[in-house]
Amino acid sequence: MMHFSNPLTSLPSVESILNEHSVTQHIDSLGRPFVTSKIRKILENIRGELVGNPQNQADRADIIQSVIKQLDIDMAEHCRKFFTRVVNATGIILHTGLGRAVLAKSAMERVAEEMNFYSRLQIDLETGLRSRRDERIEYLVKYLTGGQSATVVNNNAAATALVLNTVGKGREIIVSRGQLVEIGGSFRLPEVMAASGAKLVEVGSTNKTHAYDYRNAINENTAAIMRVHPSNYRIIGFTAEVELSELVAIAHAHDLPLIDDIGAGALIDFSQFGFDYEPTIMDSINNGADIVTCSCDKLIGGPQGGLIIGKSSLVEKCRKNPLSRVVRVDKFTLALLEATLELFFNPQRALAEIPTLAMLSRDIAELDSQARRIVSAVSEQVPDAGLQIIDGFSQMGSGSLPSQQLPTKLVAIKARISESDVVRNLRHAKPIPVIARVQDGQSLIDPRTLLDGDEQVVISALVSVLSANA
Repeated sequence: MMHFSNPLTSLPSVESILNEHSVTQHIDSLGRPFVTSKIRKILENIRGELVGNPQNQADRADIIQSVIKQLDIDMAEHCRKFFTRVVNATGIILHTGLGRAVLAKSAMERVAEEMNFYSRLQIDLETGLRSRRDERIEYLVKYLTGGQSATVVNNNAAATALVLNTVGKGREIIVSRGQLVEIGGSFRLPEVMAASGAKLVEVGSTNKTHAYDYRNAINENTAAIMRVHPSNYRIIGFTAEVELSELVAIAHAHDLPLIDDIGAGALIDFSQFGFDYEPTIMDSINNGADIVTCSCDKLIGGPQGGLIIGKSSLVEKCRKNPLSRVVRVDKFTLALLEATLELFFNPQRALAEIPTLAMLSRDIAELDSQARRIVSAVSEQVPDAGLQIIDGFSQMGSGSLPSQQLPTKLVAIKARISESDVVRNLRHAKPIPVIARVQDGQSLIDPRTLLDGDEQVVISALVSVLSANA
């Protein structure tokens, strides 16, 4: 009778692998319990393979090396950072998938210097007593916009929900049907209003809403009239909507507040760049809106947040709402927003230092020059790269300045592989991924969204990708 040795006898113990010199670095970094659990899991998989194939004979030393190799792979995957730098070559300035607004360098430097210590978050240095954490933000926003009071929460959806809950819980809010928007991440105004406890009253039609529609809808249970900026879409053609000043007059004639959700929250007039009119916070305040809500991280170019600006009595009610604690911001958001807002006291400095505004105002000649530098540098190293410069358009993104074109110069990549393979390989470029875009069957690089230092990264990535497929 033939006897086979038990293949499981060659399995090393967990302890023996933990004592291997190459494993100690993982223990030092991640701790013995975590590494032990990973080794046990790897050995369990090997045990299953040996039981399923008992005729296989395995050398103990080989198994140990196999475990260490798999452990190295697992540890590298575990330690792989997710929130890392990428190059935005899509031409979408406020790219939601890439973190939207790039923060001003001066703001980041100040936060790095100040926030690695205990910080003055909500303490009055004069009295030593507790203060409001939004005091400084309120001061800056009041000066820049003319609003009576202001506070900040974690995004504009939170600002909208908090205002609606404060003003309209259990009562009716009147909104035009043409303004019942859905924007990124299935954010729908009717659902937010329902969650806030307010009741939506739709008036008018999708393309036309008149003053009498609002007047006819007002009753004893009406809490407010709300206007919502459509953000990421436009209705054109046979349309009509009521101007903000007239809406304010209707609301105030019935002793109701007017809530104006302007979305992107511009602090400067973007028509100076050749765009159509985009509502500014100041326009809303000057036209009499009682409460204005907007984002901090779109046209302001700051950290993610939502501003609530307006009449002191209403803002104070929002502050005292228990939900305000649920949606309040942390010290880093406040510090970054403070540093960003301060730049707007000198509009020229804001245009130069806030990346969102700097990208928006880039000259077409400058974009053309950068595109040519990229094509020239890549072609020197990959003579048959086949790159060419074409006309195109960039986008503001994130529902800001919708349907408005930003003329740009694009680097079109003609490779032997498909356009989807090109952009995928660029995403896997080392050491920094490059995010390009595919449009009309072409893989494209848009210089508009390249930051300082990105140009060389793009050149190196293109050379690597195109050389590998030459």
